[in-house]
Amino acid sequence: EVRLAESGGGSVKPGESLILSCLRSGFTASRACMAWFRQTPENEREAVAFIDVLGTTEQYADSIKGRFTISRDRAKNTLYLLMNNLQPDDTATYFCAAAFGGHCTLPWSEAKTWQFWGQGTQVTVSS
Repeated sequence: EVRLAESGGGSVKPGESLILSCLRSGFTASRACMAWFRQTPENEREAVAFIDVLGTTEQYADSIKGRFTISRDRAKNTLYLLMNNLQPDDTATYFCAAAFGGHCTLPWSEAKTWQFWGQGTQVTVSS
C-alpha cells in the first residue's frame, strides 16, 4: 500500500516562502504521477500542481502559476512544492496525491483521479 506524508507547512507573512515535502512509502517500486491539492473548510479541494511519472512535465493552476514550483526526487521518493510570494488566499491545508497507470491519463485537476492521499499540512499566510 502506498503511504504519503506531507511536511513543511507553517505560518508565514505575505510575500514569504515555504517548501512543502511529501514522502512516499510502502510501494515505491511503482512509478506514480503526483500532485498537490489544497482545501479550506469552506471550499472544495482545489488542484494546485501536477507532475508526471518521470518528473519531466509540470502543470499548474492559474491561481498560483508563476509563484509555485512542483518537483520530485525519485531516488528519495519525495515530492516538493516550492511556494514563493505567498498570499493570504493561499491559506489552506495542502495535500499530496499519487496515482498509477491509467489514472495518470485522467484530468489531473479532478480529485477523483487520485488514488492515494496524504493527511495534509497546514499553510497559514497572514500579517
